[in-house]
Amino acid sequence: MAHQQVTVARIYLREGEHLLSKLMKFLHDEERVAGVTVLRGMSGFGKDGKIHTASLVDLSLDLPLVVEFYDEPDRVDAVIHKLVQQMDLGHILTLSAVRHRKDE
Repeated sequence: MAHQQVTVARIYLREGEHLLSKLMKFLHDEERVAGVTVLRGMSGFGKDGKIHTASLVDLSLDLPLVVEFYDEPDRVDAVIHKLVQQMDLGHILTLSAVRHRKDE
C-alpha cells in the first residue's frame, strides 16, 4: 500500500454568501485539486453568533457549508493563498493527513 503526505483544507461558508459555485469552479477548473467534497450542515453558527438551522417546517437557505479538499501540502498552501486574496475567505482550517492507496 502506498502512502502520501497530504494537507486537507476545510473552508467554512454559509449558503447565503453565494460563494459555493465560484469556489467549486476555481478548485476544479483552475486549480485542479486532487479531490473536493461539500458538506451541508443542519445547524451551526459563526463569529456573529447567529444560529443557522434547518427544520422540516422551515428549510433555511442560509445553512452552514464545509468545502473540503486535499492535495500535496505545497499545492494546498498556494491554493489557500489565492482563495484568501480572490474571495476574501476568512474561515479556513488545514490538517496534515496521510493518503492511503492500493499500489498500482
